[in-house]
Amino acid sequence: MLLPDNIHPELSIYYNGALVIKKLKEQNGQYILSLYENIKTTTDMSFPTFILCLDWLFLINVAEVNESGRVELCI
Repeated sequence: MLLPDNIHPELSIYYNGALVIKKLKEQNGQYILSLYENIKTTTDMSFPTFILCLDWLFLINVAEVNESGRVELCI
């Protein structure tokens, strides 16, 4: 759910996507599993939510996977 109307905002893709962007700004160019491990140190994000966030960030051209398989910010 991108914008929740009946749940806590911290469960939304927007909020969790912002957490993914924050971790990528701290260290750009991380492998997907390493990025997830870094996010899990600060929040209790589930892996399916993490993947949905990555999908959303790829669709809006904020993140991409480079030739070596690392997730990078496009901005």
